[in-house]
Amino acid sequence: MENNNENQVNIELSEDVALGVYSNLAIITHSPAEIISDFVQLMPGMPKGKVRSRVIMTPQNAKRYMRALQENISKFEQAFGAIEENDGHNMPPMNFGPPTTQA
Repeated sequence: MENNNENQVNIELSEDVALGVYSNLAIITHSPAEIISDFVQLMPGMPKGKVRSRVIMTPQNAKRYMRALQENISKFEQAFGAIEENDGHNMPPMNFGPPTTQA
């Protein structure tokens, strides 16, 4: 069998990035050229949350990511059962739309 290396990509994952960050809120905004996802950690009883990570993507990559996430959630639910969603009580409002400032 012939080994095709043309489509292979080497990806490096550093130790600190591999640990990940915890987020219990995502705020998604966009400009004409970018989709911006801020992953926030909110702690009970604290007056404000902290952005733990920001990911900026092209709209095309964001759409591919959305499809991949949908596929993975579907596979997760097939293996472990439906993911229950709460009714939205005690959840902060989500901010979808263009950012309030643009560079």
